[in-house]
Amino acid sequence: MRVISGEFGGRRLVTPEGDTTRPTTDKVRQAVFNSLASMGVLEGAVVADLFAGSGALGIEAVSRGAEKCVFVERDRAALIALRENIATLGIEDRCTVHGTDVLAWVPAMRNVDVAFIDPPYAFEAWPALLKLVDVGLVVAEADDPVDAPDGWSQLRARRYGRTWVTLLER
Repeated sequence: MRVISGEFGGRRLVTPEGDTTRPTTDKVRQAVFNSLASMGVLEGAVVADLFAGSGALGIEAVSRGAEKCVFVERDRAALIALRENIATLGIEDRCTVHGTDVLAWVPAMRNVDVAFIDPPYAFEAWPALLKLVDVGLVVAEADDPVDAPDGWSQLRARRYGRTWVTLLER
């Protein structure tokens, strides 16, 4: 896996061992970030990468102009890979890592502009999570399109192979 574009374009990222995380493919990240660039939402933004895994989504955002990224991940192997990727790129000053459960941490989330949410397979707590997330834009990656609950509108949903990416706006 690699950073697609921006300041760290082409740099390799390590991924966690095992099958507890679902890495976002280069193709999907390219499409997502091209879409976000056309919306002009990344430059200077504070982003959150929830269920971060290796941190590929948040690191891509920082590479493309986000000011800061907050990563939330509880899997031990993923945290090791995430911290290694941040250190290798030398972006510790632009990143914060929380090794905890996303649903437990999200109520404390403040001043975030965009949240990338890429939970493990068969995640069923989307309504509860979206009720807690206090941001203007969510990029949701799932097995199916994510329905927009009350207070949210679906900007778009696109399928990339087995993965659906849904953009939700508050």
